[in-house]
Amino acid sequence: MQNQENTPQGAVRTISTENVRGKLDVSALVLIAILLAAGVILNATVGKALAITGIQPEFCIAAFCIAILLIRPSIPQAIIIGILGATVIQLTTSIPGLEYLCDIPASAFMGFMAAKVLTKKNRVYIPFVGTFITTLISGSIFATVATIFVMGAEPASILVMAPIVLGTALANAIVVQALYFPLAKAAKREL
Repeated sequence: MQNQENTPQGAVRTISTENVRGKLDVSALVLIAILLAAGVILNATVGKALAITGIQPEFCIAAFCIAILLIRPSIPQAIIIGILGATVIQLTTSIPGLEYLCDIPASAFMGFMAAKVLTKKNRVYIPFVGTFITTLISGSIFATVATIFVMGAEPASILVMAPIVLGTALANAIVVQALYFPLAKAAKREL
């Protein structure tokens, strides 16, 4: 996509928006910070209220998924966003430090989806599918490590956590799908 800009001398210069996409510039960093802050606040409020159901969105994961989808960073940059997400999740997690192990591969996957798979044609369903799988990756790693290594339970015990992981993945996917288009329009980051 190209836009035209008038220079002070009156000449018209063509600017490719492709050059802006994927760069972690100041506006992208501000967007990431706002989304992650919103994720923390929602986890501490709405997330705690939904905890009685046993299944709740993990708003920080949803926030970094939306950030990656909107910014469309490179995969290493997506990993950095995942590390930032894992850092803020430390405020509400039950097992400090484990989120880094979970969210680095999850954010790499979402980075791949945003950079290599997301197109104007499939953007209708990629936020949902990408977030669902990203949350499954993170949640499965968390459930496995927490069950086997932290609690010392048998590997079969992981199956007990499967409905929670699937429910959280579904909740996150719905949240991201619902917010992606309005936020893309507001942030002027549509495909």
